[in-house]
Amino acid sequence: MNGAVRERLVAALERVPEKAEIVDGEIRMMNPTGGAHGRAVLRIAISLAAHEGKTPGHAFADNVGFLTDLPHRFSFSPDAAWYVGPPPGKKFLPVAPVFAAEVRSDDDAGPAGERAMAAKRADYFAAGTLVVWDVDLDGADTVRVFRASAPDAPSTHRRGETADAEPAVPGWRFGVDDLFT
Repeated sequence: MNGAVRERLVAALERVPEKAEIVDGEIRMMNPTGGAHGRAVLRIAISLAAHEGKTPGHAFADNVGFLTDLPHRFSFSPDAAWYVGPPPGKKFLPVAPVFAAEVRSDDDAGPAGERAMAAKRADYFAAGTLVVWDVDLDGADTVRVFRASAPDAPSTHRRGETADAEPAVPGWRFGVDDLFT
């Protein structure tokens, strides 16, 4: 896809009043989520924000656009993220986050959901993201931590345990129980 088409799509995305991403040359809307999902995203973002100043980077919550230049994906909108790059301004951030948390919604269940999540993780890693969390509030494997260095060997964290986002967010830790408070 040429640069002019990409620029038109990004300009159109900037006017979308809802959460969306550019995938396969089209703007893909994302469904609103429920209370448990929203609370989990908020808890992760608050914890990341409290970590600012301890290591380079900025915390972001849901619905912030990160631009990419992949052949079939031009943006991400993770549920929570850690960004290290040019200072954030009013426009979308110009590069992918180094850490992205994706909290599963009902659409992410079952084999089709697994395939979609795996494809999105692959896109994150191709764009330079170092760590992706797959947060499943319904499953026994509550937080699976995928790292670009070993994308097929996630670590799994359940209630009572602590997850991290090393090496993307050095020194940051998050208690899985905090997803449910």
